[in-house]
Amino acid sequence: FAAILADGCVVTWGNPDQGGDSSAVQEKLRNVQQVQAAASAFAAILADGSVVTWGNPYGGGDSSAMQNQLCSVQQVQSTEYAFAAILADASVITWGNPVFGGDISAVQDELRNVQQLQSTDSAFAAILANGSVVTWGDPDSGGDSSAV
Repeated sequence: FAAILADGCVVTWGNPDQGGDSSAVQEKLRNVQQVQAAASAFAAILADGSVVTWGNPYGGGDSSAMQNQLCSVQQVQSTEYAFAAILADASVITWGNPVFGGDISAVQDELRNVQQLQSTDSAFAAILANGSVVTWGDPDSGGDSSAV
């Protein structure tokens, strides 16, 4: 578990391999605005729009590969083992297990003017400003909306 304290810091507990131990990033967990949980990792949005992640690296707990892109984050959503974030320019960035929605390469060009993200256990849906929806992730869990 993770909880935001009144002073904007975060306290965690539970299985250390699944995000219950945030000691490696504890000094970065200041002015936290939101915490989003996946099955074995967490992502925290800070007041400056940056994101701090911890937990199982294969479940989204390691965002180091795109850390320089994780700025001006507006919203974070998760599946079981991946995260997706809306940036200030209304684009989306993902990280974590590709099977669970951590890879948006197939729909990257469609993810413009994103207003909101929703998820299932292994797929994401992005609602665009024009009302259309873009999905990705496991097709059996909603990642393929081409039939609708």
